[in-house]
Amino acid sequence: MRPQPASRAWLQAAIGAFASVALLWFVFGLYTAGQPLVAVGALIFGASAIVVYATATSVAWKYLFPGVAGMLLFVAFPLLYTVQIGFTNYSSNNLLTEQRARDYLLDQTVVDEATALPYTVHRDGTAYRLRLTPAEGAAGEALLTPPLPLDDSKTAPVPLAPQGGSPLGEALNLREVIALRAGLMPLQLQLPGGEVVRYAGLREFGRIDALWQAQPDGAVKQVASGTVFTPNPATGFFESASGERIQPGFTVGIGLANYTRMLLDADFRGPFVSIFVWTVLFAGLTVLFSTAIGMTLAVLLEWPALKGRAVYRTLLFLPYAVPGFISILVWKGLFNQNFGEINLILDTLFGIRPAWFADPTLAKTMILIVNTWLGYPYIMILCTGLIKAIPADLYEASAIAGATPLVNFFKITVPLIIKPLTPLLISAFAFNFNNFVLISLLTDGRPDYLNTKLPAGTTDILVSYTYRIAFTDSGQNFGLAAAISTLIFFMVAAMALLQLKLTQRDPVRS
Repeated sequence: MRPQPASRAWLQAAIGAFASVALLWFVFGLYTAGQPLVAVGALIFGASAIVVYATATSVAWKYLFPGVAGMLLFVAFPLLYTVQIGFTNYSSNNLLTEQRARDYLLDQTVVDEATALPYTVHRDGTAYRLRLTPAEGAAGEALLTPPLPLDDSKTAPVPLAPQGGSPLGEALNLREVIALRAGLMPLQLQLPGGEVVRYAGLREFGRIDALWQAQPDGAVKQVASGTVFTPNPATGFFESASGERIQPGFTVGIGLANYTRMLLDADFRGPFVSIFVWTVLFAGLTVLFSTAIGMTLAVLLEWPALKGRAVYRTLLFLPYAVPGFISILVWKGLFNQNFGEINLILDTLFGIRPAWFADPTLAKTMILIVNTWLGYPYIMILCTGLIKAIPADLYEASAIAGATPLVNFFKITVPLIIKPLTPLLISAFAFNFNNFVLISLLTDGRPDYLNTKLPAGTTDILVSYTYRIAFTDSGQNFGLAAAISTLIFFMVAAMALLQLKLTQRDPVRS
């Protein structure tokens, strides 16, 4: 039996109330964990879901909400986060916030070896006693703690007393001491003179001295030298009056510095401009060569007098059927300078062994050859379908007029297929503009440019160059990589808009 409207309303209200309470509890947990922005995002997302599904104002939104939420969460949020990082100095040297960097420095300590006392642990019923002895060669007597449970509840200093004639059982071995490590670490033991020693390892207790001291203005003072380091919001480092910096740094906003560096820093601009030009040439030439080969093969395979067309079409389609990374690795082996089949053939015929991976021009040529091999089957399939849609009457009329196959190709075939093919070619250009897999597996961007501040390869394209800056450079400059990624996004977005413009149909004329 279907529930009555009143019962259904009460059920919806109960579910909505329960979901609201659960959401508030979850958001409060995020906020108390130190994630206020994530908490706000979760609150907005959760509240929107409750409003959409707990009310019946719009049934359509109940179907649209998962898609819209997924787009915002997995597309819009990463994009905006990347753009935001591009305006910061976020890198492996500047990962933390200023407060966390300060806390890290203030937590650094060192053991005063002069006061270190070896210790052993002895079982005393269900409790344990620690026996501290003077360092080797030092005078003094052994000291003993009272029976301790050795849990993590001990916070006050435990007084030590001379052992005297107190009997002790056998000392625990190292494995047993390691098992009690969680209880030993928080222990503070007070020597008869009043000095407190702390856990300094599995073998000794000693005085723990802080390396840094907090200053009232947020600065930190190095205890050993007395030098004061003040946080510099312009650089993201704690710096002394003489300009000395200490690690770790902290993340700060630097405005358009990453973008101006791409344009104004001569040492960075040179490789960046070269890589940008090569990226455009790589994507453009790949599309050009793939289109020329694919379109030509499509026309030849439509020749009625050609026998075994199905076999040829299958063989020519194989590069597209084989996973791309396998084909790339196979080609990498074929181009090997010493053992590759290509160089063996060239050596046999012409006596040469080109250094495909060492010479920048040859490396780029090799990349274009491999990428054309991978890309022409796609164009061939597209052109085959488009050619089949051309009315046969046009070719018959052309044959009656005495036109040659070459005239048919340029006067009939190309004009009729180029318009529907253009948006797909733009898509292929955009894909190759970000073809990270090919560059990474085939050359890894090498050979590298010499004397550059950041590692850059002559065969790198923008996306592989960005990857190297973000993850393989010793500095791991995430902020600069995010700025380049933002630039790539706008370039690809412009291509997408161009594609949409070209795919729009002409308005129907009356």
